[in-house]
Amino acid sequence: MTASAALVLALTAVVAAVDWLAVGARNRRLEYVAKPLTTVGLIAVAVIINPADPLARVLFVVALVFSLGGDVLLMLPARERLFPFGLASFLVAHLAYIPGLVLLGAATGGMSGTWLVVGLLVAAVGVATVGRHVLGGVQRNAPALVGAVTVYLTVILAMLVAAFGTVRPLAIVGAALFCISDSVLASNEFVRARRGAHLVVMVTYHLAQALLVLSLINW
Repeated sequence: MTASAALVLALTAVVAAVDWLAVGARNRRLEYVAKPLTTVGLIAVAVIINPADPLARVLFVVALVFSLGGDVLLMLPARERLFPFGLASFLVAHLAYIPGLVLLGAATGGMSGTWLVVGLLVAAVGVATVGRHVLGGVQRNAPALVGAVTVYLTVILAMLVAAFGTVRPLAIVGAALFCISDSVLASNEFVRARRGAHLVVMVTYHLAQALLVLSLINW
């Protein structure tokens, strides 16, 4: 990692920590600034690092840009009305991450069939447990979103499987944390609201995105 990339990453980590404090203190004004600024910082890191595959970097940047769109849509006062659009923005982000991860894996030793199977098994467990729990909540409380949430669940799990296929620890952990973040968000949104859930969502989300960006580097 270059010195400039390390500096930007460090500054981004500080902004992320500020966002977590804002979430914990329920300081919406500060969160409105720190949350999107964290993603902007990660975009900058992705742009200036030396990636293992340049095209994978482009796709990751696209994913981060759409994640930024989702960040904004899901924190605005009209969040309930904008939720489907935020969901769609993150859906596109994962659709960009999937080929990016495949290219990254191909550039660093090839995608592993064995690890793809492991990823599929992990995804299957996720569907049978958390996925079923969340979809049940959506069916009860927001039936109009069942189709959209099902598609989103399928795509994010495909992203997780692709991350496993790269056999890159940072990519695997990053994708897993993304799934955890979205699972907590969905459970809080559609099943039962829990104290502190929003903070868990943001911490796991920011760590997920940061690890995915860092996985681009050929360590």
